[in-house]
Amino acid sequence: VQLQASGGGLVQAGGSLRLSCAASGRTFSMYVMGWFRQAPGKEREFVAGISKSSSSTNYADSVKGRFTISRDNAKNTVYLQMNSLKPEDTAVYYCAAKFWTAVSYNNWGQGTQVTVSS
Repeated sequence: VQLQASGGGLVQAGGSLRLSCAASGRTFSMYVMGWFRQAPGKEREFVAGISKSSSSTNYADSVKGRFTISRDNAKNTVYLQMNSLKPEDTAVYYCAAKFWTAVSYNNWGQGTQVTVSS
């Protein structure tokens, strides 16, 4: 599956952004999807994940209650709604996919920049 992320931009602290990730292929519904981010000088970190049927989601502690991951299997798209953004959320955000039986994510999008100003 190929992934194309979009929706990043510059926003003030307290604002919101919605990231989208469009996937190619006819088997999107068989993939677990996730969002990761990497800030300058830091390692890439997990942000949120969603099961193939949307029955299960999980979040990093740093974004719980502020970010929401969702997916539309009919549109081959996964979303990340980000509210109450903080300057420390500034990073390049990547969507990722793994086949539901896989151990780790092995399909990555190109990343979209999110910058939160104080």
